[in-house]
Amino acid sequence: MTPLVSILIPCYNAERYVAAAIQSALDQTWPNKEIIVVDDASIDGSGAILDSFCVKGVRVIHERFGNASSARNRAFKESTGEFIKFFDADDLLEPRTIELQMERLAGSQTAVASAEWGRFYGDDLATFKPNPQSVWRDMNSLDWLVETWMDARPMMQPGMFLIPRAVLGRSGLWNEKLTLIDDFEFYARVLCHASEVRFTPGAKLYYRSGLQGSLSSRKSRAAVESAFDSVMSGTAHLLARRQDEKARLACANLLQDFIYTYYPEHGDLRKNMEERIEKLGGSSLPPSGPPRFEQLRRIIGWKLARRVQRWAGH
Repeated sequence: MTPLVSILIPCYNAERYVAAAIQSALDQTWPNKEIIVVDDASIDGSGAILDSFCVKGVRVIHERFGNASSARNRAFKESTGEFIKFFDADDLLEPRTIELQMERLAGSQTAVASAEWGRFYGDDLATFKPNPQSVWRDMNSLDWLVETWMDARPMMQPGMFLIPRAVLGRSGLWNEKLTLIDDFEFYARVLCHASEVRFTPGAKLYYRSGLQGSLSSRKSRAAVESAFDSVMSGTAHLLARRQDEKARLACANLLQDFIYTYYPEHGDLRKNMEERIEKLGGSSLPPSGPPRFEQLRRIIGWKLARRVQRWAGH
């Protein structure tokens, strides 16, 4: 019997994009799939758009949760698929993505399938550009985490992965206390409970970028605390399984990026990060930024350059 794949989508005020996201899920060539969308009390037209898809077999749940992690967990509890794809309401999938990922998994209950990905802007898929990475290959799951964290630019977006339900049974579901970069902690934990990542050529996530007011652009104290908790917890998951020098450096670099990102604000959180990095043996990650920042940091140092960058942005 063809295994059932559950595609689980949280939605909050995504009326401009959610219809395209759901259609890309419906267009998947894998024949045995269920699509469950949780509308987290949207106040725009999302709810009506979602309900219009019920005639196509999409299951819609309207309930207030307050964050995407809680909505994803609700969708999972309603799902029955042997394999799970979490998918955001503003992204798109190439039609054969799930079919190809299922072929790569070949029924494995311990491996996770990954996909190609790239960004596109607005509604124009012509702007899509693939973003090849060194982890676009089959790897031990812990090695995958170490390699993708080393330069502190991991891509761990939900739509990339197809996960056996059995792996989620071991890893647990989404941490509902997290908002900003909740996917980092979740997929770190998932991959720490998987045996390998099987890369799937031809499976593509089209990652919509540049959205105003998107979750990743929030810089409130609560959002920054969520980012702090996510990277601290996510790196701890790996360190609980590997304490070699390379793993410690990858974690330190990931934590160092938090310091670079939020300097000079949130000194208490940065101090905690600095102490953790020191215990790990230090970081090798250089600061990075746009060309003007790079020019300035060579002259006046990265801290002053970051202050200038912040001032210029206000």
